[in-house]
Amino acid sequence: MSDERRRADALGGRGFGEAAEAYVAGRPDYPAELVAWLLGDAVDVVDVGAGTGKLTAALVGGGRRVVAVEPDGGMLDALREQVPGARALQGAAEALPLPDASADALLFGQAWHWVDVAPASAEAGRVLRPGGVLGLIWNVRDSAAAWVRALNGLIEGSAAEEAIEQDAVRVGQHFGPLERRSTAWSRPMTVERVVAMVASRSFVIAKEPGERAALLDEVRALLAGHPDTAGRERVDVPYRTTAFRARRP
Repeated sequence: MSDERRRADALGGRGFGEAAEAYVAGRPDYPAELVAWLLGDAVDVVDVGAGTGKLTAALVGGGRRVVAVEPDGGMLDALREQVPGARALQGAAEALPLPDASADALLFGQAWHWVDVAPASAEAGRVLRPGGVLGLIWNVRDSAAAWVRALNGLIEGSAAEEAIEQDAVRVGQHFGPLERRSTAWSRPMTVERVVAMVASRSFVIAKEPGERAALLDEVRALLAGHPDTAGRERVDVPYRTTAFRARRP
C-alpha cells in the first residue's frame, strides 16, 4: 500500500468529496501540449482517479469517447456537473469497471501516486488495447520563486513530488519504457484560490476543522506579508508539469 493510500485511509469519514468545491476552485488545469502528447490519436480514453474532472475536461472533444473513473462519490457528483460530456463511473485503479481491451489511452492526472503499482498496472494492461497508452501527469508548484518556497514550508509534499524529483516514477512489467516530458508555466490566481488549492490537499482535508482553519489563515498571512505577494489581488503561481507515457506491447 502506498504512503498516499495510507493517508487517504486515515481520512476516515472525511472523504475527498468534502473538498470537491476546493478542488474545483484551487486545482490547476493541465498544459494542452502535454495532454496532446499523452493522447496521440486515442479515441476511447479513460481518466482514472478523475476527481472533479480537471483532466477529464481536457479530454472531451475531438471525437473522443471519454470515461472518468473515481472512487469518491462526492467527487463524482462534482465531476458530472463540471464535465457532462464524459461518462462517470465509480471505481478504483486496481479494479476498473471496464471491459478488457476497451481503451486506447488510460490517463492518471495527479493520481498515480495513490495507487498500488502492481495491481493498477495489471488492470491498465487488461483494459488497454495492444499499443494503448498509459499516461501519468502531475502539476507541481515550482519552488524557484521565494514565496512558493515559503508556501511549501507550510504544506506537506506529496509522494509524487519526491518520485518526480528523484526520477522514481514506475509502472508495472505490462508496459514498455516510460517516456517523460515537462513544461514550465504559470497560473494567475486570487489569494482565495491559492487558499482553496491548499485546502484541497489530502493532509489538510485530514485535519480537524480548527487545525485546518488555522493553517489556511497562515497561508493568507503569508500571502499578505511576503514581499513578492503583499498587496496583490492576484499572484502568478509557477508550475512545472511533468508527464510520462508507456505503451502496452
